[in-house]
Amino acid sequence: MATINTNMSANIASNAMTRNERSMSSTMERLSTGIRINSAKDDAAGLAISSKMTSQINGLNQAVRNANDAISMIQVAEGAMKEVTNMFQRMRELAVQSISDSNTSADRTALNNEYKQLSQEVQRVAENTQWNGTNILDGARTQTTFQIGANASQTIQVNFGDLADNDIALSSNTIVTGSGAPGTSTMVFTGTFAAGDTISYKVDDTNYGHLVLTAADATALNDGGTSNTTNHSTLAKSLLPNTFAETSTTTPTLGSTENQASDAALASAVITAAKTIKFTSAANLDSSSVFKVSDVTVSRGSHALVQGTDIKSSAGAAASLGRLSEALDSVNSTRAGLGASMSRLEYASDNLQNVSQNTASARSRVMDADYASETTELARTQIIQQAATAMLAQANQSQQAVLSLLR
Repeated sequence: MATINTNMSANIASNAMTRNERSMSSTMERLSTGIRINSAKDDAAGLAISSKMTSQINGLNQAVRNANDAISMIQVAEGAMKEVTNMFQRMRELAVQSISDSNTSADRTALNNEYKQLSQEVQRVAENTQWNGTNILDGARTQTTFQIGANASQTIQVNFGDLADNDIALSSNTIVTGSGAPGTSTMVFTGTFAAGDTISYKVDDTNYGHLVLTAADATALNDGGTSNTTNHSTLAKSLLPNTFAETSTTTPTLGSTENQASDAALASAVITAAKTIKFTSAANLDSSSVFKVSDVTVSRGSHALVQGTDIKSSAGAAASLGRLSEALDSVNSTRAGLGASMSRLEYASDNLQNVSQNTASARSRVMDADYASETTELARTQIIQQAATAMLAQANQSQQAVLSLLR
């Protein structure tokens, strides 16, 4: 049947061209972007899968950077502790030298000057070694968490140790000596005490003593004992002999202190108010006697082991050797832990890179365009497009035959 209004041949050719053009446009887009799935309509399931893979790859790549940052941070800490080890070694060398009686009192004083300067430098290193503006050796990073995975809970914890540091300072030290009465030294501190803090002091410029705080001790000292009004006898003692020992009263007291060379220098130390300790001499003092408590320092961590030592005497130097050995063991243990963590993080970083690489390869098989296949498809669609265009022209021309019927 010959018709004019409806040209089926032209419609068929036009529809074929539309479908072929859609296919050709998709092929061109894939060749232009290099991606097989440019929108959800290309492959809905493949898009969802590849999106998950992309999240995983991005997370893995960031985890690699996290691991490398962690290694750098640990290297800073380990480098500082290496110098602390060197300083402790030098302090021990000075102590060994001071023990020998071939040294005069002036010699030992000179040796002690270097010894105490090195001790102060250890404290300074602990307070000033930083990564990204944050202290890393002051005990605040004993449980530092590094994210080394693409998902939550894929972490590694590193202990940076506790070299030294706190915010405590001696505000005042009021010494009272009276004829026929014990001497007293009332020390007021600022800052907040914590478990493990060591209060070191010197009595009569000869004998060092020290007090190591338990958690309960620190709480009692911070609030003046108001939190410990009952059951004082159950407070835990620290390992060192001169430590807090509560009585059954509402005022926490410090038990008799044991000094390095004398047991009778102090009778007791009592918490009289918040952050205030009152030392009392063991003997009554006459008018010519002077009760002196000096060199009061507070520290924690590895440095606390040696802060209350000096080498001005042979006995003091001999006693300091044991403390220095403990401090060296503590620093060496921390350094060993940091070294092991660095090695672990390096392997973790290598593994993350391998996983990221293999995941990217898997995503490529889902997402990326196959250029051999797509160029073949483009050639096919272009030929069909040209043929369809020709056929549409022929279909439109065929309607001209109707005019011959009207002549």
